[in-house]
Amino acid sequence: MTLTAPVGTDRHASEARLAVRLDAVSKVYGGSARSLAALDRVSIDIPEREFLCLVGASGCGKTTLLNLIAGLDQPSGGTIERPGGDASLMFQEPALFPWLTAARNVELALRLRGVPKDQRGPAARRLLEMVRLEAFAEKRPHELSGGMRQRVALARALAQQRNVLLMDEPFGALDAMTRDVLHEEIERVWRETGITIVFVTHNVREAVRLADRVVLLASRPGRVAATFDIAIPRPRRIESAPVAEKAAEITDRLREEVSRHGSR
Repeated sequence: MTLTAPVGTDRHASEARLAVRLDAVSKVYGGSARSLAALDRVSIDIPEREFLCLVGASGCGKTTLLNLIAGLDQPSGGTIERPGGDASLMFQEPALFPWLTAARNVELALRLRGVPKDQRGPAARRLLEMVRLEAFAEKRPHELSGGMRQRVALARALAQQRNVLLMDEPFGALDAMTRDVLHEEIERVWRETGITIVFVTHNVREAVRLADRVVLLASRPGRVAATFDIAIPRPRRIESAPVAEKAAEITDRLREEVSRHGSR
């Protein structure tokens, strides 16, 4: 199921059209006496069809930022525009209904979207085919591996028919080999659908492996510390020298930010 036209060879034309714009976005929790500033004037323009990765130390506001983009929370200051439309959100845990088959879990998202009943089954199977799980459509979550469950969660997110996909450390709990396979799968789905992806990870090398651009958030409150364009040709391997070198550069900057925060 294709959400938009597939990614073409001219990505520069699409870069003029924004999927998401964050303009001086801040988020403060609590009252004035015990307030906690989670984000401080974060500004990021995210073009359509970009694969953007957010990295940073724990507590820098990465998940808070995703929740704001998704509309699950409201900023305390600044503005969020979604010219590309609403976003779907995929969490670290697949959060599948254990009594439903893989197909039925995907169909639930289609039902909530208002897809007619007679169209849900075929549409769910097309989505499972996209994530290469068509042979497991009638399996329940306990019959699937961790990587397979995440693929079902991805199919369910795609079933929402949104042009922006937010992913909050979706592969963090998986072993290295499964994660490597899913890197290839999510990149393939991204290319086939033309969606915009905003991907949160603690793994800097994973970010370099996947992203067009990596945004490093500094902590307490979260703010944009640096942005890195990833010009390494695709397809990439996570163990390749160019990926390792770029990851080392970003990690060095991350260490600087952590040290600066620790010295306060």
